[in-house]
Amino acid sequence: MSDKTEYLFSYGTLQDKVVQLANFGRELSGSADAMLGYEQSWVEITDPEVLATSGKTHHPILRPGSDSSVPIPGMVFQITPEELAAADSYEVSDYKRVSVVLQSGIEAWVYVSV
Repeated sequence: MSDKTEYLFSYGTLQDKVVQLANFGRELSGSADAMLGYEQSWVEITDPEVLATSGKTHHPILRPGSDSSVPIPGMVFQITPEELAAADSYEVSDYKRVSVVLQSGIEAWVYVSV
């Protein structure tokens, strides 16, 4: 395991304890934060493994919005590079990982619409 810390912002299923245990082998601790400049919609999940893990047929997804978009609430987690790779594997192809600056000023990875 690496000592490097990555920050991951979740506004959806990665906040769920069951999803965290399945992907990271542990429950993540984090703090409330928000993402600016995006708007939330929903994507249908058809990947059987992701469906089995999350138990949800639709997951939230963010698309670029405007400066006036309502902040998207969520949690920011400190994770390892290995855990970030596990998160990449969990997310379906509708998502891409981008770096953003959260409302708190923390620079974090987040999954948004492709």
